[in-house]
Amino acid sequence: MQIFGSIGWLLGYILWGAFFIFKNFGIAIIVFTIIVKAALFPFSLKQQKSMAGSARMAKKQKELREKYGNNREKLQEEMNKLYEKEGVKPMGGCLTTIIPMIILLGIFYAVAYPLTNTLHIDGSHVNNALNFVNTIPGYTHTVGNATYQEVALLKVFPAIQNTTYIQNIFSANEIAQISEFAGGFTLFGVVDLLTVPSQNGFWSWYLLFPVLCFVSNVGSSFIMQKINSANSAMQQQGCMKAMIYLLPLFSAWIAYNVPAAMSFYWIISALLSLVQSVLLGKLFSPAHITANTEARHAALMFENEAKVPYVYSPRKAPQTDNNNAKKKKKK
Repeated sequence: MQIFGSIGWLLGYILWGAFFIFKNFGIAIIVFTIIVKAALFPFSLKQQKSMAGSARMAKKQKELREKYGNNREKLQEEMNKLYEKEGVKPMGGCLTTIIPMIILLGIFYAVAYPLTNTLHIDGSHVNNALNFVNTIPGYTHTVGNATYQEVALLKVFPAIQNTTYIQNIFSANEIAQISEFAGGFTLFGVVDLLTVPSQNGFWSWYLLFPVLCFVSNVGSSFIMQKINSANSAMQQQGCMKAMIYLLPLFSAWIAYNVPAAMSFYWIISALLSLVQSVLLGKLFSPAHITANTEARHAALMFENEAKVPYVYSPRKAPQTDNNNAKKKKKK
């Protein structure tokens, strides 16, 4: 957890920078998501190439299974040779999927601990403030989950920022920063991104956040699966199958129990992933990669043939006319 907290602490600088420019956390999340997607694009590209490469080899893999199905060692050996020949890493798609998940957990820590990981205020000062507000009658009831104490503090901060105790804990600059930050979590004038859906009851309209998380992730996974529909080898990879079918449910469950800001990030990320998957699917489809591979092989063969020195070998001309003349004379 400390590792993810450290990642959240680093990502918090990007969030705060975007918030400092736009003064709205919702817009900051959109900008932040675009930056993260751009940074992770090489991994997404590698994942798409790996899946398309596996799809391209599906027929050859089937032939190997039919030929060496009763000899596992030989089958594995031939499979490794095939992967090496085609330049495809069988687990490449798994690794490039795990990295965004690590980033996602880091973002959770940036959102769940906005004072220490996003504003980067001294943790001892934040703890002193939490100890103070926990003495306020009724305050502990509004916190709900102990994990979101900083979120709860941020929500009530405008009401307590002028108290002597708070002014003795934080500097004037820190108070101004926290106050400005607390006022920037309203999206479209009505949505409080600090609200946790589970704390508002099952029938609260904030339930839309986990629902939208589920729908956007299912849509992204479904379209990505359609793009790689020929990729039977990809579907056999356990990690990829889990991501396609379990991630949407996992995202909905998390979205129900975390601040809406986290859900909003997940929705924006899924929509951007959807657009990215469509573009990468067209540019690096199995058919496209197969065509490029065959073109490279043809070019390589032509290049190798061109390197072979040409040796002129004179051949004796056919004596057809002379032979016919000799036959006429004999007659």
